[in-house]
Parts: sequence; structure tokens; C-alpha cells
Amino acid sequence: MAADRIWLKHYPEGVPASIEDEAARYTSLTQVFDEACSRFADRPAFLCMGSTMRYAGLEAGARALAAWLQKRGIAKGDRIAIMLPNLPQYPVAAYGVLRAGAIIVNVNPMYTAAELAHQLQDSGATAIIVLENMAHTLQQIRERTPLREIIVTGAGDMLGGVKGPLVNLMMRHVRRSIPAWQLPGHVRWNTVLRDGTRLPWQAPAQTPDDVACLQYTGGTTGVAKGAMLTHANLVANLCQAHAWIRPHVNGVHECVVTALPLYHIFAFTANCLVFLHVGARNLLIPNARDIDRLVHAMSRTRFTAITGVNTLFNALIEHPRFARLDFSSLHLTLGGGMAVQATVAQRWLDVTGRPIAQAYGLTETSPAVTINPLDETRFTGSIGLPVPSTEVELRDDDQHTMGIHEPGEICVRGPQVSPGYWNRPDETARAFDADGFFRTGDMGVMDERGYITLLDRKKDMILVSGFNVYPNEVEAAAIQHPDILEAAAVGVPSERSGETVRLIVVRRNPSLDEAAVIAHCRTLLAAYKVPHEVVFRDQLPRSAVGKILRRALRDGAGN
Repeated sequence: MAADRIWLKHYPEGVPASIEDEAARYTSLTQVFDEACSRFADRPAFLCMGSTMRYAGLEAGARALAAWLQKRGIAKGDRIAIMLPNLPQYPVAAYGVLRAGAIIVNVNPMYTAAELAHQLQDSGATAIIVLENMAHTLQQIRERTPLREIIVTGAGDMLGGVKGPLVNLMMRHVRRSIPAWQLPGHVRWNTVLRDGTRLPWQAPAQTPDDVACLQYTGGTTGVAKGAMLTHANLVANLCQAHAWIRPHVNGVHECVVTALPLYHIFAFTANCLVFLHVGARNLLIPNARDIDRLVHAMSRTRFTAITGVNTLFNALIEHPRFARLDFSSLHLTLGGGMAVQATVAQRWLDVTGRPIAQAYGLTETSPAVTINPLDETRFTGSIGLPVPSTEVELRDDDQHTMGIHEPGEICVRGPQVSPGYWNRPDETARAFDADGFFRTGDMGVMDERGYITLLDRKKDMILVSGFNVYPNEVEAAAIQHPDILEAAAVGVPSERSGETVRLIVVRRNPSLDEAAVIAHCRTLLAAYKVPHEVVFRDQLPRSAVGKILRRALRDGAGN
């Protein structure tokens, strides 16, 4: 199937089959940042809490950080952890780490002490840049890590004027912060940038095969492991995504809402890299869980694009003020991270007048694998076509390629595919084939045009009396009920059928009962797919990016 590349015949106009020539222009991701900051120096790059950082400011801050790191002995290949939410400090830190020749280790600021300790120990990070409100977590495990340098920043450090100090003061009162003396050996962010401006900086020798980023994944399925994303991987995916959106974007006027966390690979590539590459603005949302503040920020900015996951789109359209926003400039809504449900997509279209273009990717693929054509006027329900220079095969458990409309595991080969996991040759061998294909663990089907429909995670599939039940299908049916806000389906053991379907529901109407939910599902699903039991909850467990964590529900959180 991969050799046929049947999808190329159905590519949108203007999208090339290959991006190799464009990607070959860059030896490193650092060069991409350098070019953007030079070309667009006077343009606004990042907007946050009413403040603006221009591309020139991004370059200056990154250069100062890189110079300071080099002065402190950070060498090429050293790992630097970045534990920040969506603040202007994040792009400065990421660019500065790369400019120093080091490797970015993205860290979720909401990690527990145990999770943070594992990531710092596993990566061997020698330095960390951390928001002061999360420094208490670092304090607990500081002595168990290889850290030599700790840079602490306040949320307002790059907001300028009187706003910065006021934000810092407010955050110290409403969030858990620690006095400076409780974190020995740390240095303040503003001190680093001030001192770094006086220091010389030496451009590192970087090659496409050098690792640019360790992106940790698998934390919901076992011990988190670091996917090695090289400069070539990230440059390739940047070029692939840019080739796809290029006919539809004008960098001068673009402003993308960045509510997904930049430490997650989706927003890192799609928002930070792609939109920076075209000279656009990023509207940074430090806390997307605060939907009130998110809607308020969107009301003050003429935005043209937004990336999100199903839960974010659902939360926005549920907000009473969202429908009153000005959507006249919005022309790109990109959904990924988890399946976008048709009901949510339709409601988004009804409210905004713009469809959601569903995409698909993984940490190990930098992340984009497939994207729907952006000239579609409706929600297709598929995850789209493979992006340029990408091969996709659907395979069975014996690695035989499946035919059209036959379900199989999605396997991917292309320049965006990681070479493997950091210091984990066993895990690498299990997931990456000798022929260059990455086995995603996701099940899908491909039609005669090359469009792929995602069925579900292979490990989430429920086996009822020998029949495969995909949770996505059950959930999509359930939320068509007007009284159901969210739903998650998991398998539970059954002596009679092997497994049965349990549906965990967040309801709008507290009078909704189990019988009504099951009756509704019976009208839309075959008998073996209908939930055997329904559990009601106030909320569902989510990952940092908003993906519903089915494993937490299977392990008993849904009882």
C-alpha cells in the first residue's frame, strides 16, 4: 500500500508530494529560528497577557541565554529541562537552549515530584528552567538529580513595565511559591538575560542528525520514555506542515491561538515552529483550563487560527460568551491529540462558521502524520491524508499489509520519524522496524483515496464475545444525547463475554439515568457495542494536553 501512495492523486492543489528540497535548506532547527528572527525582526511574535514580544526580542533573549549557558559550561549535547507553561519565556528558553548547542527536554509543569525526578534522571539533564510556582516540586527531589544549574522565572518576568512585577506578586499569593533561600544555587531568569547580554556567544556546530529535543511519552501506559527528535525530524515536520497550510496562510496577518501547552509536541511544532516560520503571531494562553480567561484573551485579539483537542473545542463551545466572539478572521481550526467527535465538530461549525480540520500525529513522528485538506467545508470524520514525503501502511499483527477498507495498525515511515527512544534500545526495537516504519499502536482503515479513519488505540480496543469494539465509536454515539457533555468507554472483564463496555459519563442534566443512556446507545450501536453499565462522574481524568485518560478509568477511577 505504501508503495502505491494512492493519496497523492487526491492532494489539495498546491501541496507537493515531497518536501526534501525545502528541508535540505536547513542544517538545524536553530537555523530556522535564526532566519525567522532576521526576516521578521520588527513583527510581533508572541502575545501574552496584553504584552508583546517581537521577533527581535526573541532573538536577543535567546542569544543572551545561550551565551550564559555556554559560560556556565553547558556543552553541545547537554540536556536542558524546560518546565514552563505558555509564557514568553518558553520560546526564548527553547531557542536559547538550541543556540547553546544543547538538547531541549520538555517537562510538564504539573508533574509530581516522582514524575519530575524520573525525567531529570532519565535524560541526565544538567540544567533546568522552571517557573517559580512549580519550583516546590523541584525542591523535593533536587538532591536526586544531576542538575548543576537552576534558573527560576516568575510568570511576569517578560511582560514589561509595571505589569510584570504585579503579575509576579499576584502569582506568589495565589499560587504556591517558595522563598529563594529554599532552593540553593538557583539564579533568576532576568539575571541570566542581563548577564548574558554582556557575554560572547559561540555558534555551535550542529548537524541534521543531532538530537534537538527529548520529548517524553508513554507516561500513561508505563514508564515515560524520551523520544529522540533530531533537528532533521523537526525541520522535516515543519516543512511538511507548512507545505500543507501554505496555500491558506498569510504570515503577515496570521495570529494563532496557542492554548495547548508548548511543551507538548503538537503545539511545539504546529504553533511555535510552523507559525514562527511564516512570521505569524502566537497568542499564548498560560492556563487553557481557565476557559473564562481564554475566551477573554480571544475577545481582545483578531485571531486567524486555533489548534486544539476535542475537549478544548467542547469546553469553548459550552462557554456562554464564546459564541459572541468575532470569527470573521478565523480560517484554520486544526484538531488533533485525540479523536475529534462529529457532534463537537458540527457544533463548532455552527458557532464559528468554520470547520475543524482533523489531523493525526504522535510524539515519535514530530508529530504530524496526516492532515485533512484545508479547503474542506465540512468535517470529514477522517484524520486526512499522509503529509508530503510520508508513507503509511496498515498492518496486521504479523506485519502483513492490509488492503483498502481493512483495519490494521497504522505504521509510518518518513523524515519526521524519530530514530528511537533515549537509552532504551529494547523499547526502540519493539516500536521501530528495521525498514524504517514506526508502529504507532493505533488502529485505522484507509479508503480508496488514501484517507485514513482512526479507529482507536490498539490497547484500548474492547473485545466483546470475539467482536472488536472501538471506544471512539461508542463515545461518539453517546455524546449525541443532548444531556451528555462527555463520555469515555472502557472494557471491563466479563465471565460471559470476555469483556463488556463500561461508559463513564459527564452529564448536563443530573436527572439523566443509566437506563436512558443505554436506551439511547441501542438506537445507534450494534448490540455487542452497547454499554453494559454506565457510571456518572463530575469530570473525566485528562492529560496535560486535554486527552481523556482511559487507562485511569480502566484502573478503577471510573468505579
